[in-house]
Amino acid sequence: MDQRKKKRKKNSSAMKLVGSQLALFRHAAGYTQEELSEISTAEYDTICSIEQGRRALKSDLAREFDVLLDTKGALECAVENMPEMDRYPIWAEEFIDREEEAISICSWQNQVLPGLLQTETYARATFESRVPVLDEEWIEEQVVARVERQDILRRKVPPTSSFIISEAVLRDRLGGDEVWRDAVRHLRRCADLPGITVQVMPLGRHTHAALDGPFVLLETPDHDHMGYMETQRGSQLVSDPDEVSILQQKYAMLRTQALNPEETKSLLDRLLGES
Repeated sequence: MDQRKKKRKKNSSAMKLVGSQLALFRHAAGYTQEELSEISTAEYDTICSIEQGRRALKSDLAREFDVLLDTKGALECAVENMPEMDRYPIWAEEFIDREEEAISICSWQNQVLPGLLQTETYARATFESRVPVLDEEWIEEQVVARVERQDILRRKVPPTSSFIISEAVLRDRLGGDEVWRDAVRHLRRCADLPGITVQVMPLGRHTHAALDGPFVLLETPDHDHMGYMETQRGSQLVSDPDEVSILQQKYAMLRTQALNPEETKSLLDRLLGES
């Protein structure tokens, strides 16, 4: 774990350095971020993220910027000499580390299926839905990484896992009918696996314990408890006992409001029968 944290810190520093170089060269060339976006293939948000050190500069874009900013290959050289990057965004790395060793996982999702229960095609569809559009190489790397994360459910002693999913997620057809059908079929199989509980929060409820959005609860081998919440532009891993307790109370209430596991399996069977 310590080595991974050191690598994560090294990667973060390298990304910030390259981002600062891009900002310096851009200023020297007399361009704003908006103007550089207009004359390049990069979106404005992409340039902002790179300069802030939140997103890695890829080789093809570095070459393009070197030409536009007349930097004599400096950016491409910097990218080629960066340390090997991790597959996950920096802000998600610590959560991935904790998830990998967790003995208990509780996940509430109201937009997409939980990453640990996604098929490869469904995972690809989620990344292809991102705005601004992501490059295909990055998408494929993320799909592979997401599927590999699911190995923790196949450990000799897997974590005790509970997943509560909004029925709206199941009614969506993300990726198209075939992708949706495979995803629901996979979810139905997962619902029968030992150590995994799947519940659906039905539509039409008069009360709802988690209207503020999705979150995940983890318990470590040392019995530390933490929560994880993703937003549009990042995420937050919380370990403060008071904050985690609030999330635990929300999840406990969600479990009473959702369909029980048997009812959930029946719903999944009906959806597959109707497809």
